[in-house]
Amino acid sequence: MLAVTTLALPLLGAAAPVRSTGWASSGSVDVMIDNEQIVTGELAKCTVDGPYKGWTQGGATGDIAVFGAGDTGCGRSGESAIAQAAGRRFKATVLMRYGGPELTVRTFSAKCATTATGSLGEVVVGAVEGVTVPEEIPPNHRIVIPGGAAGTALATVVLNETVTPQPPDGSLVTHAVHIKLFPQGGPASGDIYLGTAACDPFGKK
Repeated sequence: MLAVTTLALPLLGAAAPVRSTGWASSGSVDVMIDNEQIVTGELAKCTVDGPYKGWTQGGATGDIAVFGAGDTGCGRSGESAIAQAAGRRFKATVLMRYGGPELTVRTFSAKCATTATGSLGEVVVGAVEGVTVPEEIPPNHRIVIPGGAAGTALATVVLNETVTPQPPDGSLVTHAVHIKLFPQGGPASGDIYLGTAACDPFGKK
């Protein structure tokens, strides 16, 4: 295990509580390559209102990526919503067509839970190959893969990513891994996510 992170996001001056929400996915692909859009949707998606569990055996998405098996689980414990996702043996081959590396992630997981005033998130990332990764991965650790035209990037890889709205409202979305293709423009665009968990204590999402 290379990364474990916990994040608390309190919400001050909250309105009267409503039913919490949450969902999780083992991964997704939404990219545009050669004027063709490739979309998998959320793999093995679960929500706290059902379905409570999801599972995918994985498989190849063209020459874009290969997912191994993945699973999710969602539910409530009292007023708290809990969502978690895990997967293994992921391989991104899309950058190889542009002279970039093959990226592999042996295991990954993301989890979140709501509290009375916010949400907590946790991410774990196993062995990563194709890019250099620190032993302890800080939140939102961003890696730039060079090789695009005029010094631009082929892709960025964000490990242990947390996305929160501004201003904060107590909700969060965690991604174990986020691969963004040609962030400054190029022959491809779009995003690949591994291990997503999203929670909102006040049920807005």
